[in-house]
Amino acid sequence: MKLNNLKPAEGSTHSRRRIGRGPGSGLGGTSTRGHKGAKARSGYKKKIGFEGGQMPLQRRLPKSGFKNINHKEYFAVNLSTLQKLAEDKGLTKIGVEELVAAGLTNGKELVKILGNGELKAKVDVMANAFSKTAEEAIKAVGGTATII
Repeated sequence: MKLNNLKPAEGSTHSRRRIGRGPGSGLGGTSTRGHKGAKARSGYKKKIGFEGGQMPLQRRLPKSGFKNINHKEYFAVNLSTLQKLAEDKGLTKIGVEELVAAGLTNGKELVKILGNGELKAKVDVMANAFSKTAEEAIKAVGGTATII
């Protein structure tokens, strides 16, 4: 061991300058906070968006948009999907349980049947909502469209 190999023990040194440890450290007194004012006090916390008393940006910009609290989000299922389900599984009644079993929905979503595609099989469909074209197409092949 030589003098040029000596290193301080692990944890005995600090990576940043320690403030508030007396005038001999050079960082005593006000401890880098300056004199007086809110920032010099303990417990000071700047509010989010505070701009030094200037009107904050989120209050300068105009309000815009509208969110309808009564809006319902539907999971869309087309007639072509119902036709494929009826052919593959040989179903005459298609409800939410059958759609969950097929892996199309998780059962918690509201289901709406849309009129995209062609329906040839006579099926009784139960869903939360139907488009006009889907309801007409289901009734045209002799099926029923029931809202649950």
